[in-house]
Amino acid sequence: MKICFPVCSNDGLASEVYGHFGTAPGFVVVDIATNEVVAIDNSDRIHEHGACNPVAGLDGHEVDAVVVGGIGGGALHKLNSAGMRVFQARQGTVSEHVALFRNNELPEFMPGHTCGGHGHSHGCSH
Repeated sequence: MKICFPVCSNDGLASEVYGHFGTAPGFVVVDIATNEVVAIDNSDRIHEHGACNPVAGLDGHEVDAVVVGGIGGGALHKLNSAGMRVFQARQGTVSEHVALFRNNELPEFMPGHTCGGHGHSHGCSH
C-alpha cells in the first residue's frame, strides 16, 4: 500500500506532515510493504481555492491513501473518486504517521468533516 503525505520540504521519513493537501509544496509517498520512499513536487500547487486537481498534483504517481491535516470537500471527493482514502494527520513526521496508520489510529476524512476555505476560523492553514 502506498501512502501519500503532503510536506513543506522533503526530508524523507523525517518530513513534517503539511497542514493541507492542495497547497503543499510537495509530497512524500511511502510504500508500507517495501518501505520505499519517493518525493514528488506538487505539480498543481498554484490554483484558485476550490479548483485544485489533487490527482494531477501527484504527477502520475499512484497512491492508495493520503494522510493530511486538512482538506477541502472538493479535493476529498476527487481523491475518493480516484480510489484513494484520506486520513486525518496529527502533528508530527511522516515516520510517526506511518506507525499511526499501521495501528489504525488515524481517523478517515468523511464528507462534511472537511475544511471550509480560506479565512474561516476552522483551524486550517492553507
